[in-house]
Amino acid sequence: MATRKEFLIKSSLAVGAGVLGLSSSAQGGNQASTTAPFRAGGGRLPLAIATWNNLGATNGAWQVFLKGGTALDAVEAGVRVPEADPENQSVGFGGLPDRDGHVTLDACIMDKDGRAGSVCFLENIMHPISVARRVMEKTPHVMMSGEGAFKFAIDNGFKKENLLTEKSKKAWEEWKKESRYAPIVNFENHDTIGMLALDKDNNIAGACTTSGLAYKMHGRVGDSPIIGAGMFCDNEVGGACATGVGELVMKTLGSFLIVELMRQGRTPQMACEEAIHRIVKKQDYQKSQVGFLAVNKNGDIGSYSLQKGFTYTLYANNENKVFDSDYFSKR
Repeated sequence: MATRKEFLIKSSLAVGAGVLGLSSSAQGGNQASTTAPFRAGGGRLPLAIATWNNLGATNGAWQVFLKGGTALDAVEAGVRVPEADPENQSVGFGGLPDRDGHVTLDACIMDKDGRAGSVCFLENIMHPISVARRVMEKTPHVMMSGEGAFKFAIDNGFKKENLLTEKSKKAWEEWKKESRYAPIVNFENHDTIGMLALDKDNNIAGACTTSGLAYKMHGRVGDSPIIGAGMFCDNEVGGACATGVGELVMKTLGSFLIVELMRQGRTPQMACEEAIHRIVKKQDYQKSQVGFLAVNKNGDIGSYSLQKGFTYTLYANNENKVFDSDYFSKR
């Protein structure tokens, strides 16, 4: 199986054709269908979608739905799964550190009413997504950062924890031998989980969480906590989220762009493709990856990426499956 590092430079995942340009693959014991659904189960609700092979995360969201929970509760519960997984070195506990050895976390969340919460450059708190939700619900602010975000978390009952696992520490120590750092060409194992959900009442919510670029400069913050970049949703239209090199997403506010294009009548697929084309037109993208994922209020799905290899997970109609996305660079 290809690693995310291999994906970001030269992915070995096969991609087929179709309306979404997708061929399915069996991952985590779940056999996907031969083509991804343009409409998730004919518009049946609820549904949860997430970037990458995140079957555990979408299952976590689905468990909330089984109890009659909201889309907001579902996306929070869903992304908390990889946040707590020490084997996932790109999100939360066990995330690869920055070049100074600090695990710094970014996250954001939005609900059906357009409320939003965000934290960035947060250390020693396992679940930044839950801190972001607390910011949304308990303060007049949208974003908190660094020491202020940490103090806010502690004051609200979160526990201080060492997030640097022995596995990630060893990887960092090995990296330091050469200290090869390229913020544009992402050599390191990096990923973000973005999740969107529609509940039984057809209300939307979104979440995004990451430990960011491995071995990044201390203090660097990417797109994940930026409302409109890493994730955006509007209950009149739908939602979108992003993964990959955050600098490219931030310069185009890709998630906001996709939602606004859907508002103007484009399908989620068309909107994702246009967001990628904006990057292609104006930025040096050849050695970088960005993937977009979107859903509208009809349950129509869209996904598109710069390079081959982007996947997403869809839980709908009691089926949890991973699909390969279409992509721009087919040379």
